[in-house]
Amino acid sequence: MAEPARSAKPIADLPAPGRARVGRQVRVPKTAELVAASLRRLIIRGELSPGDALPSESSLMEQFGVSRPTLREAFRVLESEALIDVRRGVHGGARVNAPDLEVAARYAGLILEYRDATLGDLYRASAVIEPACARMLAQKHTAADIRRLRAAVEAEQAALDDPMALVDAQDAFHALLVELTGNQSLILLTGILRYIVDRANASHVATDGADPEHAAQARKGHRAHAKLVDLIEAGKGDEAQKLFHRHITATDDVVNAADAKTVLDLLG
Repeated sequence: MAEPARSAKPIADLPAPGRARVGRQVRVPKTAELVAASLRRLIIRGELSPGDALPSESSLMEQFGVSRPTLREAFRVLESEALIDVRRGVHGGARVNAPDLEVAARYAGLILEYRDATLGDLYRASAVIEPACARMLAQKHTAADIRRLRAAVEAEQAALDDPMALVDAQDAFHALLVELTGNQSLILLTGILRYIVDRANASHVATDGADPEHAAQARKGHRAHAKLVDLIEAGKGDEAQKLFHRHITATDDVVNAADAKTVLDLLG
């Protein structure tokens, strides 16, 4: 049976000129973008693993029904996202990379630079996010979590006489604290922040690492980390959050100096 004809919409119900319209102009993706999107999905979903070689160009051209220039344009898109490496020549080809935090951090750095963000902005953002992670971990953790945190503190202890090794160990402690929350969004966001902040810390150590005041500050930070692990193990969330906030904001000299630097001063 034929579907009854629908009545026309009354003119009074149509949007008046200047009012919001139902649709908007849609850009049709280029063929190369569609091919890149298809390959990107395979990588993100784990159907293609890091180190895997993509099929030959001739095979992919046949599979997608595209020309060689179109396929190579798709490769360039994925290369720009660091999802593949392409080697030319007889033994060349495209190999898969895992999505890289460094790529995201560098692009985020460009946006922050465009918005006139300073490194001080990043330190203060860390002071908001990371103490909350300490609280979360105090409320819910395992014995294995505590062992990993104590091992990280021991790594700091072993590096107390090596300023550059110590800053690496302390940065690793901060990253581990967030990782153990298991919250992938927080891990990614803080990973981007820490990628830039860690470079600020390394730059500061390279300049002032031999300064006795800096060494004393680093040792104080080590003691704060050790105390934090005790509070987390005891389940004292409020105290852990407050301690870690004081710890991150204690280096006012670093933050104030960082306000004079923009993000790209470190990322290049």
